[in-house]
Amino acid sequence: MKCNLNVGRWDRAVRLILGILLLAGKVAGLGALAGTAGTVLAIVGIVLVFSGVVGSCPLYSLTGLSTNRK
Repeated sequence: MKCNLNVGRWDRAVRLILGILLLAGKVAGLGALAGTAGTVLAIVGIVLVFSGVVGSCPLYSLTGLSTNRK
């Protein structure tokens, strides 16, 4: 199965930074990231980091979007 790269360089950087910040906030136990909302934001952080590392976003694939220059 071939992975379609649809996330550009800047998009990947933003995803990685935002994902790491969300995960760090959950690990640090910040009040805004506690409970169920914190768990949901941590999952979003994991998805952002994963899509930033891999370079493919499932939502972009579904909608036909791409920020990757070919």
